[in-house]
Amino acid sequence: MQRIKQGDEVVVIAGKDKGRRGNVMKVFPDGKLVVENVNVARKHQKPNPQAGVAGGIIEKEKPLEPSNVMLYNPTTSKGDRVGVRKLSDGRKVRFFKSNGEVVDR
Repeated sequence: MQRIKQGDEVVVIAGKDKGRRGNVMKVFPDGKLVVENVNVARKHQKPNPQAGVAGGIIEKEKPLEPSNVMLYNPTTSKGDRVGVRKLSDGRKVRFFKSNGEVVDR
């Protein structure tokens, strides 16, 4: 089970965007994730009239390593470690290590 999934709110704990919060937009098969408005790079785009692409400088979110983010815990208002636990009905759910609160419903 993945510890961080698409749609989760995360806090960046390392790198140039340390301390910023955002939602996970995409998780790649190699484990890297794209977080909205975090790790933004500026790209000089050459115009391509055939494809309908305008030229100029565009900003694009780049992937982050999952080790550089933590799942945001709204109860403690901080980033928190995540564990996996099996419920009595057999489902696997993620939970916050600090207070034992279940992430998945």
